[in-house]
Amino acid sequence: MLRRRVLGMLAATSALAGPASAQTDDWSKVVEAAKKEGKLVIYTASIGSPFHKTVIKAFEQKYGIPVEMLEARASEVRERVRVEQAAGRFLGDIHHNGSTTTWLMNRDGNFQPHGPIPNIKNIVPPYEADDIRVPAEVISYCLMVNRNLVKPGDEPKSWKDILDPKWTGKILSDDYRALGGGAVFFVVTYDTFGKEFHEKLAAQKPVFSRDLANSERRVARGEFPLYLPFSLQNYNNLKGLPVKPIVPTEGRPYVRFDLTMMKGAPHPNAARLFMNHYLEPDSQLVFANAGYAPVVKGVVEKTLPEIRDLLATKALGTTTPDRQDAMLELAKQIYK
Repeated sequence: MLRRRVLGMLAATSALAGPASAQTDDWSKVVEAAKKEGKLVIYTASIGSPFHKTVIKAFEQKYGIPVEMLEARASEVRERVRVEQAAGRFLGDIHHNGSTTTWLMNRDGNFQPHGPIPNIKNIVPPYEADDIRVPAEVISYCLMVNRNLVKPGDEPKSWKDILDPKWTGKILSDDYRALGGGAVFFVVTYDTFGKEFHEKLAAQKPVFSRDLANSERRVARGEFPLYLPFSLQNYNNLKGLPVKPIVPTEGRPYVRFDLTMMKGAPHPNAARLFMNHYLEPDSQLVFANAGYAPVVKGVVEKTLPEIRDLLATKALGTTTPDRQDAMLELAKQIYK
């Protein structure tokens, strides 16, 4: 009887170990095939990002696969891929871009399914992957105040606090009527608080600017006490200046960057391997320490103290491309 029980336990253990062992073997074959392909080509809209170079260098060192990277603006990457694929020239393997451009290119048929990627299982809500798109990193938006002009007790705690009359004429803001962070803020807060919120905010007479980098410096110089929406990944560039980012209690609007495999990718196994590498905790930590919200579990807790609490806040919402034009038009009606 005891012998039968032991044999049964061994059989059950073998059955459980079988699928995991098979998955490991399958991924080992992907790694081997990727090394045989011997190259990876990435098209990215993140121009000059040192963080991507760090993650790419780690990939090259780990797998011995050299990476070529094309950096260009989102629209330029999209047009290049369109022209190349229309001519039957399939040169790129991975596309890295914002979710809106990725959505448009997916609609146009520029991508192919990426296949199984082990680290997808570690992605945390509200971020999720599908058979085409894999979340990469997240740009988060919040408020920024000048610490010399705004006392701790007067700091906005909620997005609704910026409607206080004391902020009338004192808010510097990205333009909600144009694509960018301002439009993201407008859509997410409209969905969260309704039209009345923006009608009241319009009465606050925010000063619009489309010069993002200069806007941050203007607040640092004391021209305005408050700026929105502030991109958290820019915080490292402002160290030493009298500014403070604040994520209101409701959370932070965000924009997701995605990784996709381009149609006809000449190095598909290397592309899958890189996507998996991008979702490794060490890779995600590079971006988290730079102010980007990570998309996998167990990373925020390891982030640098000065950014950790900001990234641990709720992701409030994002935009969808199919509503883009209608929401821009609505913003123009409210903010005349």
